[in-house]
Amino acid sequence: MAKKKKTSKKKAAATSSKSSLSTLSTQQLHAELTKRQRALGTLERKRERLQQQLAEVDGEIQALGGAGGQSTRRRPHNEMSLVEALRDVLKGREMGVTETAEAVLKETSYQTAAANFRTIVNQTLLKSDSFKKVSRGIYTAA
Repeated sequence: MAKKKKTSKKKAAATSSKSSLSTLSTQQLHAELTKRQRALGTLERKRERLQQQLAEVDGEIQALGGAGGQSTRRRPHNEMSLVEALRDVLKGREMGVTETAEAVLKETSYQTAAANFRTIVNQTLLKSDSFKKVSRGIYTAA
């Protein structure tokens, strides 16, 4: 059987302060603020120590030829959205999803790092009002 901890009324009020701050006296509120400020300082110091440790580990990784905290994969930034690129490709044409995905990459300046770009194109064609389904798997610009 688990033992119940004895707590004073002040401590009980302070620990459940998130829900009952309005019932505390001014003195209890002051005590709660002091407690939270101390906890904040402790957490900030802990974060600084962890950041220093992380910087050291990143340095070791870089020394061994790794990226060291830097993402090796960057998301391309395109001048136009996928919807705009699809609209340009499909304007006046009817194409299947695979053909459309290939055409977007070949005919526009759109870049992607997605391994499943065809799936993304398919979802965009289905969700956007800019495209009209001509027949099964065939789309055109609306």
